[in-house]
Amino acid sequence: MPADRDRFSTATRLRALGEHAAARVYRARVRRRRNRLTGRAALLALVVCSMVVALAYPMRQYISQRSDISDQRRQAQKEREDVKKLREEKARLQDPAYIEQQARERLHFTRPGETGYSVVDGGGEAERSSDQGAAGRPWYSNLWDSVDAADAADGGARAKR
Repeated sequence: MPADRDRFSTATRLRALGEHAAARVYRARVRRRRNRLTGRAALLALVVCSMVVALAYPMRQYISQRSDISDQRRQAQKEREDVKKLREEKARLQDPAYIEQQARERLHFTRPGETGYSVVDGGGEAERSSDQGAAGRPWYSNLWDSVDAADAADGGARAKR
C-alpha cells in the first residue's frame, strides 16, 4: 500500500511544487513593482506639492498686482475726466460774459444804475423762539452769570472734598 499512501506521483508533486514556487516568484515581482510604483507615485506627489508651494506666493503676488493695475487704470481714467472738466471750467472762466453771469448769480452783483432785489421764499415757516435767552441781554449780564455759574460749580466741588 505504499502506492496508496502516495496519492500523487513524483511528477505531479514536482509540478505542484513548481507551480507553487512560480506563484511565489510572481507575487514577489508584483510586490516589487507595486513598491516601485508606490515610490514613484510618492516622488511625483512630492514634486507636485513642492511646485504648488513654490508657485503659490508668486501667483498670489501676480493676482494682487493685476488687481492693483486695474485699480490704477480706473483711477487714471477718473483723473483724466477730472482734468477734462477742469480744462472746460478754465476755458469758461476766460470768458468775461461767464464771469459776469457768475458774479450776478452767486454774489448778487449789479451794474451801476441797476436795482438789486432779493426775494425771500415765503413757503417755509420760520420758527422764532419766544425765549431769546442770553441773546436778549447785554453782554456784561451774560459774563456775570457765567462767573456765578462757575463759582457755584466750584463751591459744590469744594464741599465734596
